[in-house]
Amino acid sequence: MDLTPYLHDPSSSGFDDALLSVAVNGKIALAMRGRFFLRCFCESFSEKTYIGCAVTDEDSCLEYLRSDQFELLICTDQLERGNGYELVRKAKEQYPNLKVVVLALTDEIPVEHDKASWLEAVVAEADIIEDQKPLEAAVLAVMGHHSYRSPSLRGGELPYLSCPRLTPREYEVLDRLARGMTDKEIAEALVVSEQTARTYTKRLLKTLEVNNRVQAVLKGMRCGMVQL
Repeated sequence: MDLTPYLHDPSSSGFDDALLSVAVNGKIALAMRGRFFLRCFCESFSEKTYIGCAVTDEDSCLEYLRSDQFELLICTDQLERGNGYELVRKAKEQYPNLKVVVLALTDEIPVEHDKASWLEAVVAEADIIEDQKPLEAAVLAVMGHHSYRSPSLRGGELPYLSCPRLTPREYEVLDRLARGMTDKEIAEALVVSEQTARTYTKRLLKTLEVNNRVQAVLKGMRCGMVQL
């Protein structure tokens, strides 16, 4: 999946729960597992003109990196095709000055990569659910030429996770959020008003005891309630 051609389409906006809000002045490459993460990260940057790549596979990202000069690569460890860590390794070999942040959906770093010099910053999915703002810290660290590991990866212990029971409607909303759908798109899918869709989303967040839709989907993934 390649969302790059649609980044500047006004109709593609509306997913307002930003994963991070950090100013980056150079070209940004995004390689994520699924539409959900791509939309979240794209909405995170106020200057979307800096996003030169928004894809879900390793090969497409490397092709974009070859076509232009990028400052920052943000990727998930799992991709629809390929592997995030291999993407980072290859990218750093070819472009040593490229700064990289990995979002570990598996909440761990493979042993063979843990001490790799090319692996600058890694953020565990669990730490985003805990609202510790580790992504901002990771991006700021690499932009300042430092390395970073989020709290769970440094301490070696994941925070406790409670998994509540969802209603059938809450499952429907969570599934659509995981597909990267906005409230407007959810309303159309469920044949309700946009305001009603927003109310459903708020109820879901309350049930899951999270602050935003990003955390809702990540917690749903960890609890086995939803898949990307």
